[in-house]
Amino acid sequence: MIASSEPSIQGPLPAFFYFALSGENSITLDPFNQPVQFLKPYPIRVFSWTLPGHGEGLKDTDAMKVWYESWASGKDPIEPFIETSLKNIDQLIKEGKVDPEKMAVGGLSRGGYAACRLASVESRLKHIVGFAPLVSPARLDEFQGKVFQPLEDYIDQLANKSLWFSIGNLDTRVNTDSVYQFVRKLTDRNFEKGNRSPQVNLTIKPSIGYKGHGTAPETFKEGVLWLAQQFNLQERS
Repeated sequence: MIASSEPSIQGPLPAFFYFALSGENSITLDPFNQPVQFLKPYPIRVFSWTLPGHGEGLKDTDAMKVWYESWASGKDPIEPFIETSLKNIDQLIKEGKVDPEKMAVGGLSRGGYAACRLASVESRLKHIVGFAPLVSPARLDEFQGKVFQPLEDYIDQLANKSLWFSIGNLDTRVNTDSVYQFVRKLTDRNFEKGNRSPQVNLTIKPSIGYKGHGTAPETFKEGVLWLAQQFNLQERS
C-alpha cells in the first residue's frame, strides 16, 4: 500500500519517497512525519510504503531484531523492499503523478539505510536525504557486532548522487563516527571518479533524545530546505 501526502495540483510533480516506519505512520505520525509536514508548502508529492519489520501485527521496537534474524538466516531483508519500491515508483510514474526526472529518496534512522539501498539500484533517484541514518547495522545492539551489508558496500553505486545527512554529535544508537566515516569515504570515492566538488553534505548537531538518536524539528526543516533547493522549488502562496 502506498501512503501519500499530495498537493492539489494536477499532473506530474517532483517526488520524495520517505521512509521511517510503516508507510502510513511515516506520512502521518508525529514526529516521524515532520519532513512531510515541512514539505507541504512546496509543489512536491511525498510517498511512503512500509519498511521491513514494520506493519500490522509487528512492533516497531522489534524491527531491528527482524532484520538481524533475516540476515542471520541468509536472507537480505531489504531485497523485497527494493523490489516493491521499484514497482511502486514505476506505477506512480505511469499514473502521471511523478516527474521521473525529479525524484528523491530519504528516511529517518533505519529508513535512511533503506533509502540508500534503494538509491543504489535506481539511477533515477539522484538525491538522498538521511536523518540520523543507519549506515552500519553492526553498530546496533541487536546485531552484537555481526556485520551485514553496511552502506560502505554500495559506495560505488551511490557516488555521483547528491546527499544530505544529519547526525547527532553523540548518537550511540547508529553511531556518529560510522556516519562520518561513510560520508568521508563516499566523498573520497566521488573525488576518485573525477568529481572535484562532491555534493555530499553532513550536518552534525548536538545530540538529543534516547541514546542521542533524536532529530530536532529545525534539523528536519534544514533537510527539507536542501531538498527543495535540489528541485528549485518555491513555496506556494
